Amino acid sequence: MYRKLIEPLLFSLTIERAHRIVLLLLRVMGLIPGGRWLLHRCYGVSHPVLEREVFGIRFPNPIGLAAGFDRNGEAVREFGALGFGFVEIGTVTPRPQEGNPRPRVFRLPKDHAIVNRIGIANRGLDATVRYLRRGHEGVILGCNIGKNTDTPAAQAPADYLKLFRSLYQYADYFTVNISCDNACHDARTYTKEHLLEILNPLFDFRRGQSDYRPIMLKISPDLTDCEIDTVTEVLTSSPLDGIVATNGSHACRRGLQTSRESLDKIGSGRLSGPPLTQRAVEIVRRIHALSGGTYPIIGSGGVMTPEDALAMLEAGADLVQVYTGYVYNGPEFVRTICDALIAAETRKACRIDKESPAAEAASGSPASPGTESPESPQPDTPTAESAPDTPATTA
Repeated sequence: MYRKLIEPLLFSLTIERAHRIVLLLLRVMGLIPGGRWLLHRCYGVSHPVLEREVFGIRFPNPIGLAAGFDRNGEAVREFGALGFGFVEIGTVTPRPQEGNPRPRVFRLPKDHAIVNRIGIANRGLDATVRYLRRGHEGVILGCNIGKNTDTPAAQAPADYLKLFRSLYQYADYFTVNISCDNACHDARTYTKEHLLEILNPLFDFRRGQSDYRPIMLKISPDLTDCEIDTVTEVLTSSPLDGIVATNGSHACRRGLQTSRESLDKIGSGRLSGPPLTQRAVEIVRRIHALSGGTYPIIGSGGVMTPEDALAMLEAGADLVQVYTGYVYNGPEFVRTICDALIAAETRKACRIDKESPAAEAASGSPASPGTESPESPQPDTPTAESAPDTPATTA
């Protein structure tokens, strides 16, 4: 039904209008008795091999919804019912903001990519709190937080702290978004001093709370290796819990199938989708190696197929987020990835069983004393016809 009816309808609309319709339909499903149960029945997957424990939280599966899809936290429980192991809302800013003029989001169908220059449009902190007060039972919730566009760089730490304090009781973890356009001011953005100016007030507030909320840092794929190393140093030398790698890219525009004329007409914006896949995996692998593989990494960016998700996990990601892949593949995408993960774990277990010492002994080692191989020649046993005469038994 989705492929034949709903997908053609959604792709005939602008991407923002289609997005609003999807959120509306999900909210309606959530209001219908049994609606979320039906969604989970159709798209959810549960299996022990999918479960992950990351920064002290038990995730039902490692596939999450990236920030940007549910900016205000309107449909958290419904997305959980669609099979996501966790949902990250936002980016949330202290005050509402309209974002950039429309049109500001564009599909590149030939590349299965999206160009986005929304400008962190959202309804602000108060609206998000109203949505989250309804609860998100059974769904692990991440809150992606950022500063308002008109907030001066020097006052940015106050914006992040206000959001962190106000949303602390609702979130399971936080993502500090310094990779959005309104937070990237100059080369100073990714210096250790600037990062700690934003993060230290959050660490200080958390120390006074009875519940612990992990703090992640979301970075851009356009960073140099030197900047990635600096971010990793902050990770390993501070109470930061992990990294979300990565956001969309301003730089990865080479090799696109979309014509140059079409790209020029679209204009500026962050590119997401397949052009980002290789770089996102490289960054995850670099951070994993530099940090000794001991800090959580959420791999995000260019996850368009189950193979992309597996590559992220093999590169060192503990969890994976999808966005553009979900837009192009539809609601079955999470289930498809989970099925692939289950199949991969099954193959791995079979391979380990075959390579185990017990299996090798059973298949290739000499028979133990006192036992006989089923294929070993049997000694000649006298039969009734060939046995020599023996004295008759007497009573």
